Amino acid sequence: MKAPADRPGAPAPLVIESSVVEGLPAEGALLLRMSGSLAAHGVEAWSTELHGHLQQADRAGLRPVLDLAHVQLGGAAVLRTLSETARARAGRPDLIIVRARPGLREAVHLARLDGVRLYATLDEAVRELAGSATRVAELPAWRSQMADPLRPSYEDLHKEVRALRARMRTAPVIGMAQGTLMVRYGLPDSGSAFRVLREASQRFNVPLRVLVSAVVVARPPDGETWFPGRRCLPVPRLRHLGRGGRDPRCRRQMVDAVLREALAVGRAPAGYVRFVDPAVNALTLETHHGCAETFLDHLVRGRDEGTADAVARSRARRLSVPDVATEVVLSDECRRTLVTTGTRALQSIPVLNSAGSCTGVTTLLWPDAGHRPTAAQAEALGELAADTSAWLSWYHRSVLLDALEHVHRALSHRTA
Repeated sequence: MKAPADRPGAPAPLVIESSVVEGLPAEGALLLRMSGSLAAHGVEAWSTELHGHLQQADRAGLRPVLDLAHVQLGGAAVLRTLSETARARAGRPDLIIVRARPGLREAVHLARLDGVRLYATLDEAVRELAGSATRVAELPAWRSQMADPLRPSYEDLHKEVRALRARMRTAPVIGMAQGTLMVRYGLPDSGSAFRVLREASQRFNVPLRVLVSAVVVARPPDGETWFPGRRCLPVPRLRHLGRGGRDPRCRRQMVDAVLREALAVGRAPAGYVRFVDPAVNALTLETHHGCAETFLDHLVRGRDEGTADAVARSRARRLSVPDVATEVVLSDECRRTLVTTGTRALQSIPVLNSAGSCTGVTTLLWPDAGHRPTAAQAEALGELAADTSAWLSWYHRSVLLDALEHVHRALSHRTA
């Protein structure tokens, strides 16, 4: 299906994919999975396309279900279209919405849209519509104790704002990758490129932002194979990260393990991991634990100058700060944010590749001024950084390149 037209440089347009789902009493459901970003200029095209799908559902006697889990930006535009759609469907089956983001759930709740029903998951919608009683234990974790159980908590909204900021930083790179693939393979629109990128991301379990960054920075292919002569690399021996039966191909699992190991070694109550995104040459927050929302907001705003991890990256050596309040290498804003959120000591350990360049930083936070890791802890944290570097290099040269090869084959076959 053709995606709505988008302007050059704009975020990935909203794409609607439909499929029939059985399970509702005496009828099925037409599941409309939506992904991409909805900006003001794309509202009319999206509204027209949505109405076409809804008419198809009505003609087939199917209950329309909108999966909005991957809709980015454009909250007001989405709400306006849903409001108009609900009014136009008076006397027809309610519009079912599943997996909407917290901000959109709150907006729909406050707007009191008649004919629109919210559910956490498709399974929950099917159960309730079928008359099954939903036990409290089955309710999703994001449900709060407010009058309406579908209203998100303020913590949910904070997280969504932070995620939106991160996506806004990633959106230009997605656009660059789409443009690169459109020119390279002669694709008719950016939606075609986005669908292949998303499919490769899901198949190889590589985050989309990591994949598109690789598309942008990798040398272009010159033949049927993107990386000819590449051999299968064995997983490196990892002293710390190799324990516990972890799957080195699972990036999320390994990144979380880096932080867990660091927190355990340093006996720190809080910390975070950031890796360098080569497409924008900036540190990107990968995972965190125990960090205050205010401090996380500070990290994702893109103001790296004056942070401990930025200093450790530029110097390519660890930075120990026994007293945050008096450390001159930190910016005033960074010091103030750390102190007000309860951090008085920290250490940032850079992850250096074989060439000595920094590819990431692990930072540990402590609430007491004067805290310094022991010599044994410092040595173990250095070993963990070496483990992280070895795994990250292997991952980029194997899993990530496999995903790029898949993109190349898929698009070469399509345009052959």
